[in-house]
Amino acid sequence: MRILFIGDMIGKPGREIVASVLPRLVEEQKIDLVIANGENLAGGFGVTGAVAEEMFALGIDLLTSGNHLWDKKEVEEYISKKERLLRPANYPESAPGRGSLVVDRGGCIVGVLNLQGRAFMPTLDCPFRVADREIGRLRRETTLIFVDFHGEATAEKQAFAWYVDGRVSAVIGSHTHVQTADERILPGGTAFLTDVGMTGGYDSVIGMGIEAPIAKFLSGLPKQFRPATGAPRLCGVVVEIDERTGRSTSIVRIQREP
Repeated sequence: MRILFIGDMIGKPGREIVASVLPRLVEEQKIDLVIANGENLAGGFGVTGAVAEEMFALGIDLLTSGNHLWDKKEVEEYISKKERLLRPANYPESAPGRGSLVVDRGGCIVGVLNLQGRAFMPTLDCPFRVADREIGRLRRETTLIFVDFHGEATAEKQAFAWYVDGRVSAVIGSHTHVQTADERILPGGTAFLTDVGMTGGYDSVIGMGIEAPIAKFLSGLPKQFRPATGAPRLCGVVVEIDERTGRSTSIVRIQREP
């Protein structure tokens, strides 16, 4: 089983680079399942049903998310009906949507779990304890479990990966929009990468036009951010998993331009 995970897609530039690159990337890498973080799909902040459906039509099988998921209020109705868009599982149970899903890819069952960190992030339920609950439930159906851990702090992501090593197939971090170079397979067979990076305009400040973030840092005043368009790039990771054991056998970072 070969899984492609695409880093946070930033607005229209992110959607366009996915449309340009994904078909040949799937063929080249012999991908069986495509997952992508979609919390920034709509104008760089949030996601709507229309842009989610656009991504599914391009061949993305499942969208994960994080703290920006709710920036477009109309998503609440959409996520209540569409299980292919996940929210972090450690949101309160009253939140619409679901935090994990089991999918069947040609007879191979894969569990996908979305979690959000708490360090320097909005306060939610403990992702470690919620993971215990969700992993236990998913492992009744499959040993192939892929986790998108959406978090700010490197230490929290690393600690979590060690905590679940051997119980899940992969832990891939998202949220910081900067791809890290620490990919590895932990002793228990869990593939890990601190952050997968972002998909969108790379001549930017984490996906946004350069001028507004600089002005905000200089003045301390709020500024309106818009997705950058220069040097579009797709950042992702390909994880290969042994279907018999659920252990990862390889993890490869990727970056693609149009």
